[in-house]
Amino acid sequence: MTHRQATPRQQSAARPPPPPIRPVSSPAALDSRLLACRCADLHPASRGGAGVLLLPPHSLTGEHPNPSHPVSVSASASNFVSSPAACADPHPASRGGARRPPSSTASRYELPNLVPNSELLLALLTPLTNRPKSERPPPPPTEARAGQAVVGRGGEERRMAKLGPGQGLGCEAAVGSLAPSRKREYKACNKLTEGKRPLYAIGFNFLDVRYYEVFATVGGNRVTTYSCLKDGNFAILQAYIDEDKDESFYTLSWACDLDGTPLLVAAGSNGIIRVINCATEKLLKTFVGHGDSINEIRTQALKPSLIISASKDESVRLWNVHTGICILIFAGAGGHRNEVLSVDFHPSDIYRIASCGMDNTVKIWSMKEFWPYVEQSFTWTDLPSKFPTKYVQFPSVDNEIVLWEPKTKEQSPGEGSIDILQKYPVPECDIWFIKFSCDFHFNQLAIGNREGKVYVWEVQSSPPVLTARLTNPQCKSAIRQTAVSFDGSTILACSEDGSIWRWDEVDHPKA
Repeated sequence: MTHRQATPRQQSAARPPPPPIRPVSSPAALDSRLLACRCADLHPASRGGAGVLLLPPHSLTGEHPNPSHPVSVSASASNFVSSPAACADPHPASRGGARRPPSSTASRYELPNLVPNSELLLALLTPLTNRPKSERPPPPPTEARAGQAVVGRGGEERRMAKLGPGQGLGCEAAVGSLAPSRKREYKACNKLTEGKRPLYAIGFNFLDVRYYEVFATVGGNRVTTYSCLKDGNFAILQAYIDEDKDESFYTLSWACDLDGTPLLVAAGSNGIIRVINCATEKLLKTFVGHGDSINEIRTQALKPSLIISASKDESVRLWNVHTGICILIFAGAGGHRNEVLSVDFHPSDIYRIASCGMDNTVKIWSMKEFWPYVEQSFTWTDLPSKFPTKYVQFPSVDNEIVLWEPKTKEQSPGEGSIDILQKYPVPECDIWFIKFSCDFHFNQLAIGNREGKVYVWEVQSSPPVLTARLTNPQCKSAIRQTAVSFDGSTILACSEDGSIWRWDEVDHPKA
């Protein structure tokens, strides 16, 4: 496979038009919704890297955001969950990345002394300081209250685990046990092999309730959509083959056009973004702009016509899939100094995003100042290349996922401190790259490892609780990404050997 070496932040005019995608098969039209799944991992010698997942403010605390106290990038604190993943050998076209000397004017959100060898992170958002005093964790070594009720996004009530002395905010992070709690049990029920090429991404469609059982995979130059049948089988819906045989798709995301038409967005080693209309079974648009491979694409759930991409060219770009416009480019003096591995939107603050990269930093960006350009992109009638795209310049590897809270300074954007809250161990996860996923309500978190095992963690408990460890005697290849269904009852995994694995929850009598 050959990989194009382009100058970072190469403009679209400098690149010849890419070849089209041809549909191969197609039964049904889909609709869409984005699954929040993300993790990342690093080579020990790569000096950083990260995967970021932005969870709702009340995911852990059980509190719903107070409308009178909106969370913005200048707020006093935010909860983030970080996901380190380890790495030994990156997937193609992801090694290296141009590295420039730090600028004296750069304002980076550094994570110094977080953990030896630069651990990666993942994030959760809501100031714990906004809680009523009666619900704030007590300082050490006082014991926290036990049995406090937590209400999830779906309205279900849970009980937080009892914290021992010295546990909680400002103390040593609570580390989960690898002994499964068996609160939910799963059985291996199916396997499907697409081919011999690795599958790098898999994701359910959460944008339309009618299609919660639909998911997609990418691997090599192929994009495929499936449906999870109730009998445990898979039904293939559509498949697309890129005419560039050297293309290797790394990431996918579901999106919607303004009329609700389901769209599937994919990108990879060539740095070209393909937007596929699943209703007409045709390629809708192609976005050219990144100067190197694209590692991640995410969709704005509040405006599913907006997508964001993270690239090896050290930049993050915001796109409008309806008009084909590149609205914003997040790069420059305060941007990343190495390739960007992951990016995500805030689930409730439409102006905020977070990105992380191999420069050992997680950056929190605000689009509030530039939002008029986002609105303008929906009504733009001239050529997309003539749109006044704006630059936004300022905003190691252990076998575990880390939940942490960044505290930003209102008067000093880009500066702040962090507090590690919890750690979710993931044995044998020392390869580049492995991504985790969550169900719609952020109750279950699933991540694979290089031995073909999947660990399912209960996110909303402290200390962390391992719900289940999923295995299959035939699954021995590295799990690159997982996908958890809307209610967490089905867990999918795509592996290095080109297979898709499925586990369904086992019905068992209530105690």
